[in-house]
Amino acid sequence: MRLPRRALLALPLATEATAQTQPAWPARPITLVVASAPGGALDAAARVLAPRLAALLGATFAIDNRGGAGGALGMDVAARAPADGHTLLFAHLGVLVIHGLLRPCEAVDTLTAFAPVSLAVEVPSVLVVPEARPWRDLPALIAAARAKPGALSWGHSGIGSTNHLSGALLDRAAGVETVGVPYRGGAPLALDLLAGRLDFSFVTSASVWPHIQAGRLRPLAVPATARSRFLPEVPTVQEAAGLPGFEVRNWYGLLAPRATPAPVLAALGAAMRAALAEPEVIAALDRQGLEATPSTAEGFAATILAEREKWAPILKAAGVTVE
Repeated sequence: MRLPRRALLALPLATEATAQTQPAWPARPITLVVASAPGGALDAAARVLAPRLAALLGATFAIDNRGGAGGALGMDVAARAPADGHTLLFAHLGVLVIHGLLRPCEAVDTLTAFAPVSLAVEVPSVLVVPEARPWRDLPALIAAARAKPGALSWGHSGIGSTNHLSGALLDRAAGVETVGVPYRGGAPLALDLLAGRLDFSFVTSASVWPHIQAGRLRPLAVPATARSRFLPEVPTVQEAAGLPGFEVRNWYGLLAPRATPAPVLAALGAAMRAALAEPEVIAALDRQGLEATPSTAEGFAATILAEREKWAPILKAAGVTVE
């Protein structure tokens, strides 16, 4: 169902003169800059949402994958785009929050450069090992890492990505030394996991869900305070290894360049909330291990600020730095 154009573009108390000066939107295809390589969970979520947003807004959407630097490349591209509603950013917590904490002098400031539109999904993650590895639980993996410092390797999607933070925090919390290997996205990381070129990794459940079901990857723990409804039999890190308070959330959201006109931002927000309420969209996300989590623009901005306040002291205490 397409939202009525009046509902999407109306401004409260707008005058007739204001309406007449508002440029038509969308006037051309909308580019959705996805801050990851193709094939990962962020890309999958974007490809579920883009067709529905296109239908609701009466627009054409083109996805522009920009992986690299943990998603910072995509953020830079979107920040430089004209603020006319024809370029949007779909990105994750790692680039929107963590990158700025690690590179404050280099990074684009999320809330200065962008106007948050809406949260999109919550992304559960899980620690997995290849089926050929002998470890059946997290304590066994930790014991192996302690026995051979620096011998076990794991993958991440860039410094400051949530799977990088999870691996670094596991090292610190468990008192072990392992080797993090950077990748340009979740898809190539998963390929090396399946091939046995990595010993373990924290990954989004969406990116490896079929491989877990097929037994090619073995889940050991989830980095959350409660078990995932997608993997209810898998314990939390705290349950499995007695590491209290071990939690690394991940979420994706939609943003637009900061000076994007208010009516366009309102239209985008309304379309996002409508799309994320559709049973077909919820089911499509659910099948990939993603949970629809719409919000208001104000709620999304508050989430970004809260995550900054949470992660700044944790990063400092954990000694996570740009390599």
